[in-house]
Amino acid sequence: MTRLANAFNKPHPALVCFITAGDGDTAANLDALVEGGADVIELGMPFTDPMADGPAIQAANIRSLNAGTSTADVLWIARKFRDRHPEVPLVLMGYANPMIRRGSDWFAKAAKEAGIDGVICVDIPPEEDDALGPYLRDAGISPIRLATPTTDAKRLPQVLEGSSGFLYYVAVAGITGMQQAAIESIEANVSRIKQSTDIPVAVGFGVRTPEQAGEIARVADGVVVGSALVELVAEHGAQAPAKLRELTAGLAKAVHSAARASA
Repeated sequence: MTRLANAFNKPHPALVCFITAGDGDTAANLDALVEGGADVIELGMPFTDPMADGPAIQAANIRSLNAGTSTADVLWIARKFRDRHPEVPLVLMGYANPMIRRGSDWFAKAAKEAGIDGVICVDIPPEEDDALGPYLRDAGISPIRLATPTTDAKRLPQVLEGSSGFLYYVAVAGITGMQQAAIESIEANVSRIKQSTDIPVAVGFGVRTPEQAGEIARVADGVVVGSALVELVAEHGAQAPAKLRELTAGLAKAVHSAARASA
């Protein structure tokens, strides 16, 4: 089984944690997420126009770019992470321009060599899969797609086709970190999606606290937390790893115990 499959095959839902590459001491921050109990790590690739992201992650992108972070730096961070954590799934999340500007074949090969397990490209829709998807699949990397509350029954098969690893269900129609959907809406949409696929469904956007994460974990295969973690990096700088470890541990406890609560 792949690292991603193993992460979602545990006897509890998966906690997926996001931070932006090049924002602070990324290696120490990533290690803190693992130590706190994250099952999957999402590493954001900084970009000048992160249209799906709210103020916290936008600011992290700016900080990272101002520090000179390049795609080569992101891949180097990933490679070093893989050396330290050979079994923890690592997903790159970002936008098309940094991924395909040197050629999709180059990016897929470089990502494979860096130990990447999956890629979420926010602004390449399923209808344009051939821009990147085939290259990732040929490299053994999962193209992870996004579904939203507006992904209806007609479009859902297009989203699911060619997707693997997990499906990222965006719980709100909006940007990251700004609001949270009602649990009833999340439960109904996750249930609807799971009727059409065996791919695990992880829910993100607007999840900030262990209480929220635990509630969602009762109805989903995984929970994605990003902005709340990124804000800790901004606020605490060199002391961020301890804060990240603490919040991640609280999130992990809530998410991992949710399976027992629903058993």
